[in-house]
Amino acid sequence: MQKTLVIMVKEPRPGRVKTRLGRDIGMVGAAWWFRHQTRSLVRRLRDPRWQIVLAVTPDREGMKSRVWPVDLPRKPQGRGNLGDRMGRMLRGAPDGPVCLIGADIPGITRGHIARAFDALGRAEIVFGPAPDGGYWLVGAQRYSALPSGMFNNVRWSTESALADTLASVNGRRVTLLDHLRDVDTVADLHG
Repeated sequence: MQKTLVIMVKEPRPGRVKTRLGRDIGMVGAAWWFRHQTRSLVRRLRDPRWQIVLAVTPDREGMKSRVWPVDLPRKPQGRGNLGDRMGRMLRGAPDGPVCLIGADIPGITRGHIARAFDALGRAEIVFGPAPDGGYWLVGAQRYSALPSGMFNNVRWSTESALADTLASVNGRRVTLLDHLRDVDTVADLHG
């Protein structure tokens, strides 16, 4: 079965992307960092073992963007909070194992993604925990493995995001992967 890696990306416009980082280094600097981080991440994660799909926002602008490689399929994230958009992307993936990541994880490698897909051979759901209490990856054996309320009642952008999500998948076989840091503030750039 086809393995799918969904990367959540946002059009890198000053003031619309990485705003917490922008408060530290300026909105133009934050947009520049995100643009280059995204390009580097996509280059590093290309691999014949899985297909990369870009989940873009804003929808119309992201579908036409020239920032990302034109050969990669794109899907609009649509409306709603982060959980709504992540659930839509996971459930809309082709049959087979699917992993979803953000584009703001500088330390991620193909090895991390390969381990996530390998873990899905034993677990129904995998998470890549982040030191801030969130997670940099969520994956499922098949889109049907996702409980319907998996991302409900999650306190996003808090130290409780992973714990809240884990509570919603109680009873499922879950594997936790390596801890990786995402970038939200200037301290994360040096962490």
